[in-house]
Amino acid sequence: MSEPVRPRRNFYGRLKGKALKKSQKTYLDEDLEALSPGPVSWEANPERHPLDLGARFGDRPVWLEIGFGGGEHLVHQATRNPQVGIIGCEPYINGVAMLLGKIRRAGVDNLAVHPGDARDLFDVLPEATVQRAFLLYPDPWPKARHHRRRFVTPEHLEPLSRVMATGAILRIATDIEDYVRQTLEEVPRHGFEWLAEGPRDWRTPWDDWLSTRYEQKALREGRRPHYLTFRRT
Repeated sequence: MSEPVRPRRNFYGRLKGKALKKSQKTYLDEDLEALSPGPVSWEANPERHPLDLGARFGDRPVWLEIGFGGGEHLVHQATRNPQVGIIGCEPYINGVAMLLGKIRRAGVDNLAVHPGDARDLFDVLPEATVQRAFLLYPDPWPKARHHRRRFVTPEHLEPLSRVMATGAILRIATDIEDYVRQTLEEVPRHGFEWLAEGPRDWRTPWDDWLSTRYEQKALREGRRPHYLTFRRT
């Protein structure tokens, strides 16, 4: 059989910011490879074989955080839920380095890290394996002509829906009202139901929520966070 054809995928956003600290370079050199969920890239896995998540996490349920920023929420959830295996996906290498430092300090062992595009990870995640997913303060791409770059579009939601199990929970947090609108239009079209019954459900943080630095910035600038919870049907 012929190998899968690599799709053309434009990537928008930063891959690297200011120069890394010496300690952060050490984290990347010493820790990142051991935290891999398996062969994700097209170079390492051109046949797009599904990842063996059992080899990484045993029989733990699998959660996923897409775009973990500096990693504070990811480590918080890993610490609270040692019975779960969590994959964090983030292409911004400075954020990855920040996460690795937090992992060292917290001493958690139930995390895997993909330092790249979530779409590549979706290619190789086994179908219906993710029990919970987080999309927290994603890049808002505020200009109307850039809305197609947002995560809440079919290019991302279709494969996300495929890898999430029936009944799995998707949490989305954003402070951008137009992003809320697009989320509520697009996410239910891809096999999810919104679980809100009243305003309190999207205005109140989740019980296990850890406010991130992005949320704190939004609050300082007078924007209201929205907490949207969906279930895979």
